[in-house]
Amino acid sequence: MGTGLRILVMVDGLSVLGAILKADTAAAVWPELMAMSAAVQPVLLTSLVGLCLGRKVLARLSYRLGAAVVLVVVLALATLVHAANRHFFAGYDEMSHLWRWWVFSAAVTGLLLAYFHLRSRALSPALSEARLQALQARIRPHFLFNSINAVLSLIRSDPQRAERALEDMADLFRVLMADNRQLTTLEREIELCREYLNLEQLRLGDRLRVTWHCEKMPKDALVPPLVLQPLVENAVYHGIEPSSQPGEITINIYRNRSRVHMVLRNPYQREGSHHGGNKMALQNIRERLALHFDAEASLNTQISGNFYQVHIIIPYVTEK
Repeated sequence: MGTGLRILVMVDGLSVLGAILKADTAAAVWPELMAMSAAVQPVLLTSLVGLCLGRKVLARLSYRLGAAVVLVVVLALATLVHAANRHFFAGYDEMSHLWRWWVFSAAVTGLLLAYFHLRSRALSPALSEARLQALQARIRPHFLFNSINAVLSLIRSDPQRAERALEDMADLFRVLMADNRQLTTLEREIELCREYLNLEQLRLGDRLRVTWHCEKMPKDALVPPLVLQPLVENAVYHGIEPSSQPGEITINIYRNRSRVHMVLRNPYQREGSHHGGNKMALQNIRERLALHFDAEASLNTQISGNFYQVHIIIPYVTEK
């Protein structure tokens, strides 16, 4: 969706610029734009549909060969649309010469290919790895120290629970230290969140209450690693810790058609001192979602009364 939107905006922007340059007066811009759109839009839309249908074949080609195929497809569709306009619309004369269609189509296609090539280099695996590693959420040091102290207090009174807590800590930090470039399953992300909450439960006890609504969760959905765990950590840090009263964190995950929704709700402390850090973490996750899903993912926050809610929407993608 992000790629398609960028193409539409760029081509339509060029059409507006062309109409402005061609019009003799300001009043003539709109008629010129309509006439140009009648020529450009059919080629644009048919090209997008054709390239979308053939994306799997194009993905197997080398870049140079793929770019050449794209150019040939666009020129062929421009020729067909031009012939159709001449046949069905009497008196059609906007860019009536076929070579003008070819020049305009080739120039726009070349510009778009150059733009996306530069963009792909900017998001190359090496750079993406560096950015993702820099953006990965790191558990706060106080959590590590508090968890160790909680485990130490259990070693004699409840050694089995202490052992399980150490296993959870090992699993949690193993994920944090891993190479997290690839997407992970939603089921694995939920397991990680549960392990984290089990550790916090040792310290907070009955003050921390968690309600899960995962009956409609697609377990095989792919998500960026550590996208939910930092939100759960924020919910504990900002919503539970500042209050001496018990607080509830609600996590609702479900699929609606081709979208996966993740909704996290926690108590909101208006007088808290950590809201700036909370915004930094949210921006962190927004950037990671954009790296993986571009414009198809979104993260929205809402304050309703004494509750703070984070709503993430991502496309439903599986390994298949």
